[in-house]
Amino acid sequence: MTDFNTMEERVSYGIGRQMGDQLAQGAFKKVALEALTAGIADALEGKESAVAENDLREAFEGMMKIIEEEQKEASKDVIEAGEKFLAENSQRLEVTVTESGLQYEVLNQGIGERPTPASTVTCHYHGTLIDGTVFDSSYDRGEPAQFPVSGVIPGWTEALQLMNVGSKYRLYVPYSLAYGERGAGGAIGPYQTLVFDVELLNVAA
Repeated sequence: MTDFNTMEERVSYGIGRQMGDQLAQGAFKKVALEALTAGIADALEGKESAVAENDLREAFEGMMKIIEEEQKEASKDVIEAGEKFLAENSQRLEVTVTESGLQYEVLNQGIGERPTPASTVTCHYHGTLIDGTVFDSSYDRGEPAQFPVSGVIPGWTEALQLMNVGSKYRLYVPYSLAYGERGAGGAIGPYQTLVFDVELLNVAA
């Protein structure tokens, strides 16, 4: 093992480790170490970029497309399972399907105020994957959540505007109206169809 004895060496190594850990956990698995260290060195020394900005932008955009296609292929089973679940669920009489593809079921219909895109709402919710795995629940925490109607996933933004205060809906949200091809951390992977029980408690203008 290489010895780094001075404080400066150890801090520098620690920064490198942190960068390496982040890169290892990221979607880009083809890091060219020589080019990476050259980029770091040029930036630290104040040198001009060795690659033109347009070329860098094109490379990043091209790599993002490749990564998205690879993730989509790797998530093929997840996509197919979600599509099958939604297709079967849409045949249930109690389920309504909107033009966007959102599906919802009215568990309790309230008679209170209905939010607008500009509203802030207070809700209780319970979120699962289609296999029943719980990824988040305000009920479990024992405290409702407050957030702007336009500041959540598209499926929620649409559904909340259908609900009156006092309503409780079950939402079946396709990945395109949820967290898409990126997912949301470890609990929600790419292309996941999600199920939420949502109870609208309050609307603030």
